[in-house]
Amino acid sequence: MRIATFNINGVKARLEGLADWLGTSAPDVALLQEIKSLDETFPRERFEDLGYGVKTHGQKGFNGVAILSRLPLEDVVRGLPGDPNDEQARWIEATAIGRKAVRVCCLYLPNGNPAPGEKYDYKLVWMKRLQERALELLAAEEPAVMAGDYNVIPQDEDAARPDAWREDALGRPETRAAFREILNLGFTDAFRARHQDSGHYSFWDYQRNAFDRNDGIRIDHLLLTPQAADLMSGCWIEAELRGRERPSDHTPVWIELDA
Repeated sequence: MRIATFNINGVKARLEGLADWLGTSAPDVALLQEIKSLDETFPRERFEDLGYGVKTHGQKGFNGVAILSRLPLEDVVRGLPGDPNDEQARWIEATAIGRKAVRVCCLYLPNGNPAPGEKYDYKLVWMKRLQERALELLAAEEPAVMAGDYNVIPQDEDAARPDAWREDALGRPETRAAFREILNLGFTDAFRARHQDSGHYSFWDYQRNAFDRNDGIRIDHLLLTPQAADLMSGCWIEAELRGRERPSDHTPVWIELDA
């Protein structure tokens, strides 16, 4: 089972590029963030024609997450538990049925800037809610993947210029500590389990030729329960996609599971 997480930065703005990617790279499950579309206006037919089932949790103009799957999906849940008044569309999960069933959770964690401030407080509270859901996934003792744009730079090796991010909401000590709390529950950072060196990034700003200079950060992560980690046979970043015409500022990150 090949699973890719991809912050698409507007599904309608990247429609043809996304369809081309799905047609050529052919993930079994694609977890999309920042679709910036309501459920009813999401261009699902374009992806259904490619053989993908489509599940969305959308929001007009902002946020929004989606699961595209060539495998059957069961038990779809929209919205991160813990705050019934939270209207931001940042979480969707479902069970993908391959040879093994894998719970796939697609998330778009709040950016949190400017920090400190109200938006940063929301980010940290959201991460506490994520920790509670993570504990539930661990307690189920089944293969599960929490994947998406975490808006977290876990360590200095995950930024080309780490000093530039120390006061940013993505790299502040409180952000890193909250991420470590989730990781230390028993999850595996899929990419770091396979690649320990620096220089690997999943986001490059549109400004200052950041991609050409590889001035990036790694903020798109796949966290695996022990049962999913035992199935992992590979993890990689598809950086080439960032260099195409009208790209997202993110690029896909993949895992392959023996599932």
